[in-house]
Amino acid sequence: MSQPELHIATYNIHKGFSQFNRRMMVHELRERLRNLNPDIVFLQEVQGLHLGHAEKHADWPGRPQHEFLADEIWESAYGRNMIYDHGHHGNAILSRFPILHTHNQDVTHLQFEKRGMLHCRIELPHGPPAHCVCVHLSLFGHSRRRQVDALADYLDGLDDPTAPLIVAGDFNDWRSHACAHLARRLHLQEVFSQAVGGRPVRSFPAAMPMFRLDRIYVRGFTVRNTAVHHGPPWSAISDHAALSAYLTRHER
Repeated sequence: MSQPELHIATYNIHKGFSQFNRRMMVHELRERLRNLNPDIVFLQEVQGLHLGHAEKHADWPGRPQHEFLADEIWESAYGRNMIYDHGHHGNAILSRFPILHTHNQDVTHLQFEKRGMLHCRIELPHGPPAHCVCVHLSLFGHSRRRQVDALADYLDGLDDPTAPLIVAGDFNDWRSHACAHLARRLHLQEVFSQAVGGRPVRSFPAAMPMFRLDRIYVRGFTVRNTAVHHGPPWSAISDHAALSAYLTRHER
């Protein structure tokens, strides 16, 4: 009997604004995610609260962005990372399946650049739950290396080191230095690497991607199909392209 497919996506949503903050696009973003219709969504730069935007934009959602985007389709979890006087933003995970546990791990290295990784344990229809981690790493190489080590240390400490695992997000790792390190320590596969000559795909800027910033890593799954969602209408919504993949779980 074949395993059912799991459709996942990762997207840096730029706090709900288009490139260069020209237009508020959170309503178009919600429609685009619904059309894509993934089972689990890993989101970065999610605006949990912004009092200034709420005053300036009449159609600014009255709920945090992760709740507004999830609405009645997905459950949601949010990890607050960057906090300021008028609000905060961070990472979020949306899931069609029950979220059994959430934990937001602070991986800040530079105090002016707050970073975190949001871990959710998610129940899947068949087999054991999967560990899902949404990350947004530093712009600086030394900090990224420390954060990847912190991610690996945290995941090594989980009860079941062979449990299904998905790590996705904005790694800011245009030189692909994180790939071999994650693969070696956690036995992870980058979902696009086999299809594109062993390298992650370009995902930034969304209009014409040139840099390999975003990633989806998996363990315990077979990759069936992948896609990079760039150009119109995606490039009008955020400065990053969205990535998606169809997975099936390994037989245990």
